[in-house]
Amino acid sequence: MLEARQPEAGAPEPSRRAPLHPISRRHLAALAGEFGILQHANGSQADPAHGYCVDDVARALEVDLLHARVLRWASVSQSAWRSLRYLEDAFDPATGRFGNFRAIDGTWSAGAGSDDSTGRAMLALAAAIAAAPEPEMAERADALFDRALPKAARMSSPRARAAVVLACHGAPNPARKILMRTLATDLHVLFRSYARPGWPWPEHELTYENALLPRAMIVAGNALGATTMLRIGLQVLDWLIDVQTADDGHLSLVGNGWWPHGGAKSQFDQQPIEATSLLLACGAAFAATGKPLYRETMERAYAWFLGENDLRVRIASPLRGASGDGLTPRGRNTNEGAESTLMWLTAAEHIRAIRAVEAAATAPVVALPPGSPGAIPLGPGARRLVEPRTAAARAAGTLRTGAIKASMQPSIQPSEAQR
Repeated sequence: MLEARQPEAGAPEPSRRAPLHPISRRHLAALAGEFGILQHANGSQADPAHGYCVDDVARALEVDLLHARVLRWASVSQSAWRSLRYLEDAFDPATGRFGNFRAIDGTWSAGAGSDDSTGRAMLALAAAIAAAPEPEMAERADALFDRALPKAARMSSPRARAAVVLACHGAPNPARKILMRTLATDLHVLFRSYARPGWPWPEHELTYENALLPRAMIVAGNALGATTMLRIGLQVLDWLIDVQTADDGHLSLVGNGWWPHGGAKSQFDQQPIEATSLLLACGAAFAATGKPLYRETMERAYAWFLGENDLRVRIASPLRGASGDGLTPRGRNTNEGAESTLMWLTAAEHIRAIRAVEAAATAPVVALPPGSPGAIPLGPGARRLVEPRTAAARAAGTLRTGAIKASMQPSIQPSEAQR
C-alpha cells in the first residue's frame, strides 16, 4: 500500500487530473482479425492489407490482462488466448526467434523478426505468466518464455535488452534473475560509456519508446540493490522529462523526426508510444523513490492523450477505446491503428490502478454490525470492519501483471556495497 508523502521542495504543482473513463473495447473489437489484432487502420476501420505483427499482438495480450482486473476474465479470455496462440505460432524453433509479420490469410512473411519484436513478445509472456487466471495459459506462456530466452539473451538492441530485463523481473526464477542482472549491467555500461555533457543518452539520437531504457535501469537497480544503476536510470529519466516538458507543464514529446545529438528536436508527429513509455517509466521511478515529480508526470502523460499537449487536441476517443496515431502539425492523426490504441488503453489502466491504490489507502473503513454479510468474525471485543469493495478497490487488490509489478514495487534503500 502506498504511503502518504509530504511534497518535496521544488516539486511540480499538481496538475488538474484528467478524467478516467469506463473501459471500452469497441475499437479493439473493430481491429480484431482471425489471428489477432490487425496492426493498421484507415480512420476507425481496420486495414487488412497490412495484416498482423508480433509487437501489436503482444501489446494486446498485455491490455487484455490489464482489463481483466476490472472487467473479469470471461470478457477478455477469448482475445487473450488468440494472442497467445499467435505468439506460439510466431516462434521459430530453428532460429529461436519470433517471426513478426503475418498476412491476413495467416501466411508468415519470410525472415526472422527484429530484436525489438522479440523483446515485446517476452514482455507479454511475462505478463501472462504473472497474471493469467487460467493455469494453462500461464504454463504455456512460461514454457514459450524459456524457449525464447537463449536467443533473447544475445540480442544487441538496447530496447530489446531493456524489454527482456523487465520481462525477467516480471516473471522471475533463478535463471531469469541472473539474465536480468547481466542485461541490466550491459545497459548500465552502455549509458556510462556513451554519456556526454548535456546528452546522457546512450545513442546518437532520441528515437522511439525512449523511456523504456531508463525504466529497465530503474527496475533492475531497485531489485538488485544496485544504487549506481538506479541513480543513473533516474537521472536519465529526469532528463527525458525535462526536455519533453513545455514551459506551462504539459508534455511536448519528441516527434518521429527524432532528435539527433547536436541537432534540433523534432516536434511532430508525436506518438502515443512515447507518452505511455514515459508514464510506465515514471511509475517505476515513483515506486522506487516516492518523488512527486514522477507521480505527477504519470498524470501528465495520461493527460497528453486527452488534450494536454502542444495543440490542445484530444488524441484518444475514450468512448470507443481508440487513439489516433499521433499528434501532427495539423492536429490529430485520424487513423486509429493498433499500437496507438493499445498505448492509450495501457496508459488508462495504469492510471486507474495507481489512483485506486491511493484511494484505497485513504478510504475510510466501514463498520458492520456483528452477523452482517461481509462482517469478519474476530476475537471477543474486537471491531468488525470491512473495506468497501468497489471496482477500483478490486483493481487495487489485483495489481499482479508483470508491467504493474514493475511500476508499483515497494521502495527500498539499497547500499552501495550491494551493487
